[in-house]
Amino acid sequence: MDIEVLYHRKKQNLYFFLGAVVITNALVAEMIGTKIFSLERTIGLAPAQIRLFADFLLDFNLTAGVILWPVVFVCSDIINEYFGIKGVRKISFITAGLILYAFITIGISIYLSPADAWLKYNSVDDNNQVFNINFAFRKIFSQSERIILGSLVAFLVAQILDAYVFHKLRKITGSKNIWLRATTSTLVSQLIDSFVVLIIAFYPPWSMAEIISVGIMNYIYKFIIAIIMIPLLYMIHGAIQKYLGKDFSERLVKEAGHQV
Repeated sequence: MDIEVLYHRKKQNLYFFLGAVVITNALVAEMIGTKIFSLERTIGLAPAQIRLFADFLLDFNLTAGVILWPVVFVCSDIINEYFGIKGVRKISFITAGLILYAFITIGISIYLSPADAWLKYNSVDDNNQVFNINFAFRKIFSQSERIILGSLVAFLVAQILDAYVFHKLRKITGSKNIWLRATTSTLVSQLIDSFVVLIIAFYPPWSMAEIISVGIMNYIYKFIIAIIMIPLLYMIHGAIQKYLGKDFSERLVKEAGHQV
């Protein structure tokens, strides 16, 4: 096989795979994001009850989507490393469009009239308690327009900012210290993301003190996860280098670094 054909085939396969990981995790994160869980109770600890403003006590109550968002940003940084800022922008806009499409289709499904058989055979829980499954379906999947808008805007802003910071740091660090530019770009972008989504989705009726408090707690969690994800970043980077080969890997990184 011609060397150029092989190079472009591996390049396309890599972009397709990384893009699929970003899109899948972002979509699932949005879908499960309606559940708020207690991080402390999940790991067997008592609620933190941190007092940040006046009488406002705050625990590590987080959206279930935070489980997957770190994967999105790690893969976005890998895309930036090998495909540059244009590659990240492209997949970010595709992902945002598909998230919007998913919300629209879910919104339509909520208003479909339930079948009697579906209501009949799915109306008792594990404790033999009767419940309205159509109401449960609607409550789980429905989100306000403000939350959807806030989530989409925050995602795009964070992705574009992450790509920009990563690209600028690569101009300084060269091909070395991928952990530094990946972690720094994620921490900067997530600082903005943590507050943009809350302001658009909840202010008002939330007070600015509540927005700041919840945003700080979310950012603390994301900060810790960003540090923990560094070994995974190098594992993915190593696997890609093995797949591409040394020459193809260096060529792809060099091409990505020359983007403006």
